[in-house]
This record gives sequence, C-alpha cells and structure tokens, in this order.
Amino acid sequence: MVDFGGWDMPVNYGSQIEEHHAVRRDAGIFDVSHMCVIDARGPRVREFFSRLLANDVAKLTVSGKALYSCMLNEAGGVIDDLIVYFLTESWFRVVVNAGTRDTDLVWMRKLAPQFGVELTERIDLAMLAVQGPNARAKVAELLPAEHRDAALALEVFFGRELGPWFVARTGYTGEDGFEIMLPADEAARVWRALNEHGAKSAGLGARDTLRLEAAMNLYGNDMDESQNPLESGLAWTVSFENPARDFIGRKALEALKGSGLQKKFVALLLEDRGVLRGHQKVIVAGQSDGEITSGTFSPTMEKSIALARVPRATGATVQVDVRGKLLNARVVKAPFVRHGKILVS
Repeated sequence: MVDFGGWDMPVNYGSQIEEHHAVRRDAGIFDVSHMCVIDARGPRVREFFSRLLANDVAKLTVSGKALYSCMLNEAGGVIDDLIVYFLTESWFRVVVNAGTRDTDLVWMRKLAPQFGVELTERIDLAMLAVQGPNARAKVAELLPAEHRDAALALEVFFGRELGPWFVARTGYTGEDGFEIMLPADEAARVWRALNEHGAKSAGLGARDTLRLEAAMNLYGNDMDESQNPLESGLAWTVSFENPARDFIGRKALEALKGSGLQKKFVALLLEDRGVLRGHQKVIVAGQSDGEITSGTFSPTMEKSIALARVPRATGATVQVDVRGKLLNARVVKAPFVRHGKILVS
C-alpha cells in the first residue's frame, strides 16, 4: 500500500504482470474511488463549463455524452485533466483527479458564483473501473435484467444512470470497459461479485503500465501547471473553433502558438536494453535536451517505452541518458497498444 493523492492505494494484489495481462486479455477491476466526482447544477451550467474548460462543451448535445478536457490557469498551465458528462441543461457531472481535488474545487468554486452554479462533491460515491475485452459482459451479469441491455448498448464515452449506479463506457487502460459510480457501501460487495465472475483485482502498478502502453497522460508526470496542453500531447483537447468563446487560458495559448511552440510531446521506444523512467534526459542531436515524463517496461510488448517532452525539431531518433549510459531510442507514433493489439513494430 502506498500514498496516492492522500489515499492508501495498492500497488498490486499479487503479480503486477498478471494483473496487467488480465486487463489486456480478459478483465480487471481497479478501485478509483480516490477520483473526485462533482455534480454541477444550475440553469447556466453550460456557460460555466464553456468558460472553465479548454475543450468546448458545445460538443455535448446528447444526454450522457462525455468530454475529456484540461482545466487551465490564465497562463495556459494545466490545473487538471478531467472528464465532464452532460446529463441535462441544468446538470453536468465532472470527474477530477485525487491529487488535485482541493485545488480544483477552490478554482471551480471561485468561478461558479458568476454563473449561479452549485457544486456538490459526491463523497457518498465510490468508483470502480472494470476494464478489458470481457469487462462489459461481466458487469452486465451483475445488473438487474431491466438494465443489462442498456449497459451493453452504451456507446464509447457515454454514461447513464442505471438504478443507483452511474455507468460510463470510459477508462484509462486502452481497453474497453466501464467506470461505475455507485453508493460507497455497495463497493466491496460488487468488487467481490466481479471477482467471482472472473475479473481480477488490479492495482496502481498495472494501471500505470496499461495507461502508458495506451499513451494516456498522467497528471503530475506528463503535464501540470507549469506545462501547457499544446506541448503535452493534448492539443486535440483544446478547442479554438469558436472565436467568441473566451475560455480561461485561451489568450496565453494563442500567444504561444503565435510565437511558435518550442517543444513537442512524443512516444519513445527503446532500441537498446534498459528501462526508461521519468526525468531521464533525452539527448537530441544539434538541439537542447528533452526529458522523459513517463517511462516503463511494457509487459505487452516486452520492450521499454516512454512519453517525453522534446525540442520541436526532434527527428526520428534520440538517445536517453540511463544511469550515465546513452541508449538509443526511436520516436514512434502513439499509442503503443490499444485493444490488446501492439501498434508499434
């Protein structure tokens, strides 16, 4: 057990490698109750999120649809990355990270009164992520008959209330699955029932190797308030389309684009023997140095992989300083693995 955002969390329940493979090949369960669920209500809640988020909630037109976005400060730095669900025109639900929950709530509560929005932290809810190619089927077996078809019919990045559960087809592993928000006192019973249906308990270790294979950013490693989304592989989450939408951080990001971005975010595959880790120096010929933000040994690929922030002019190959030795690495297209398939050769 380790401290993670103020919570005691398991690194693994048994074999971390077995937990990783279970998610890629069958199904695994993660306790993600440390994530902070916030309900935002009010007649102007859409306007509130339009100002608060870099991505545009105007894209959310169907009830239950989710949107991934960064929440920025005025300088364009990333306060947090999050998922917001559109439920009704007066009710949105947002899920933020554990380590930033206090900062996020202060930031959101500072803006909310301008739009008459009421924010409620749902401390009554636990959250379980069930991930893997067979995850949805295993969850459906636990649902009352009247909810099974609705759960299995959920499209990717949609969520809906099914009885006392809020079930979303989202995740952080590169596999299919559900994230379930449910009354906290039901979580242990549901966990054990999922175990009985063949879903393997999985901890932080497997969660990290899975998300890195899927090239998904981790807040605090791959971006934070000192980094902007345009140089963190998250330009796709920033919507500039509506010139009238003055989201917080927009002016700073437009100024950065205008002056020319100096860095870019890349995926690296190590060609030599070794393990890539965060904060290792990336050597780029003829350029300033870059830095690995997240690195690990990929159980699926049996190779070392990483995400890194490097100079804009970085080409197809780099070297990484691993304990004083310069090892060769190749810049590859992300992600490394999705839906059980290796995408990088």
